[in-house]
Amino acid sequence: MSHEPPQIQVLNAHEVEPVEVAPGITRRRLPATPWARGWMYDFAPGAQWPEEDVHEGEERYYVISGAFIDCGHRLGPGSYAVFAPGSAHRPRTETGARMLGISIPTR
Repeated sequence: MSHEPPQIQVLNAHEVEPVEVAPGITRRRLPATPWARGWMYDFAPGAQWPEEDVHEGEERYYVISGAFIDCGHRLGPGSYAVFAPGSAHRPRTETGARMLGISIPTR
C-alpha cells in the first residue's frame, strides 16, 4: 500500500464546511500535500485578522471578491499577494472579501 498523496484531488470549495476562526472570518480548508496547503477565507464587512500573522514559510493569496487592505495596499478582485518566509501581515476589509490562499512550508 502506497503512502504517497494522490496525484490529483478535486472538489468544489463551496462544499467544504466553513469554520469560524475569528468574529466575521470563516475558513474552508482545502486539500493539502506535504508541499503546500490551501484554504479559502471569507471576511465579513469590517472584519480584521485578530492578530499579526507571521509566516514561517511562504504564503500567497488571490483576492476572489471584495477588497482587502493589507500592508498598506488595497487589494481588489484579481490581486495576488506573495509573502516571503519571516514576513507578517494583518489583513482587513471594509466591504467584505474572499481570498484563496496557499501556504508553502519551509523545507
